[in-house]
Amino acid sequence: MKKNEGYIQDYAQLCREADRLEAQLFDEYEVQRGLRDKNGNGVVTGLTNISRIDSFEMIDGVKTPCEGKLWYRGYNCIELVNGFRGKNFGFEEVAYLLLFGELPTQQQLEDFRNILIAHRTLPTNFTRDVIMKAPSSDIMNSLIRSVLTLASYDKNCSDTSIENVLRQCIGLISVFPMLAVYGYHAYNHYQNDESMYIHRPSNKLSTAENLLMMLRPDKKYTELEAKVLDIALVLHMEHGGGNNSTFTTRVVTSSGSDTYSVVAAALSSLKGPKHGGANIKVVEMMRDIEKNVKDWTDEDAVRAYLKKILNKEAFDGKGLIYGMGHAVYSLSDPRAQVFKGFVQQLAEAKGRNKDFALYSMIERIAPEVISEKARIYKGVSANVDFYSGFVYSMLEIPLELYTPIFAIARIVGWSAHRIEELINMDKIIRPAYKSVMQPREYKRMEDRQ
Repeated sequence: MKKNEGYIQDYAQLCREADRLEAQLFDEYEVQRGLRDKNGNGVVTGLTNISRIDSFEMIDGVKTPCEGKLWYRGYNCIELVNGFRGKNFGFEEVAYLLLFGELPTQQQLEDFRNILIAHRTLPTNFTRDVIMKAPSSDIMNSLIRSVLTLASYDKNCSDTSIENVLRQCIGLISVFPMLAVYGYHAYNHYQNDESMYIHRPSNKLSTAENLLMMLRPDKKYTELEAKVLDIALVLHMEHGGGNNSTFTTRVVTSSGSDTYSVVAAALSSLKGPKHGGANIKVVEMMRDIEKNVKDWTDEDAVRAYLKKILNKEAFDGKGLIYGMGHAVYSLSDPRAQVFKGFVQQLAEAKGRNKDFALYSMIERIAPEVISEKARIYKGVSANVDFYSGFVYSMLEIPLELYTPIFAIARIVGWSAHRIEELINMDKIIRPAYKSVMQPREYKRMEDRQ
């Protein structure tokens, strides 16, 4: 091995040469890259009764794009949100629905809340010895480490009975807000030299209220802020069995692994910028647009800059307008549609109307810009990430917590899918890869050039 830092570039080039597969091979062997065909249809890898996404409908035998719908246990998510909006907080109610298959009665909901409260505690000195010991600017990594360390405190860690797994899942749902917020405060203190705040969660508050209370130095928040965050958590809680982190949950569950390892794997999947980290890219892109477009009300100027982004001439050079388009939805993402009304309400309360107007303009014209640039097989519309980052910024949530908040919501969906996989599937998920390797003749060392 070379004793200089340049050796890794040489080895990396060897990897590129050895591992590069010609694009036509995927067509030749009819391999669907990313488990999706050229029309964006996913390979069916399992069955689920937890949620469903609708983006197309059959009209006279023709598959036709439709307004997106998201269903939780047979209920339209928009109806669920409208059902608790203005009355109470929905996170706990919808978590009950996803885990147990039915909407709770008032008594069942109260009992479930008390169970979550009872589990809302960390082992003695866990915050000091684990979370604060090695703080990281990547709170997702901190969250993963905390989850894996919790396994060592569980005497029944490897027991995969439904009763034990349910206990473990409820425990993780309960403490995820603490793990994420405490992880951020540790990082902010030790690496940013800011004051340390470790607020205990209150038994009287909802998950969304506790999250804001624990995050803020003065513990204060408005009802509107808590309600909007609660809706954000509900909309991010579950999204079909085919998303990357949920599929990871089911794959690792099928191997017989323990709950903590399964959730750590799901977290590792979620943190990717193509999955749970997408809303961060939206915020960064919007800041770039605001910096480079002098007049935010000038539609022609905004359109011209979006074209520069799409042509890889601006922002990060990736040629993507973040927050636009979705792997499944075509005409609309129902989560974004629900979000938008609350975003406007919060923007008015926070004095961010100018920002909201820019977001609304880009939501309208970005699909036109994208359609002009490339042929698309389905509609392009704003997805939930487009507005969620804006919401979190108005809630004064630091960028480092955007993806962890996604995880605080999605741990419910992961838990439901893990349990469903354990109950119904008895085989390890083992997809096939077609080998295109060619046989080669072995050469002795002295004969190699």
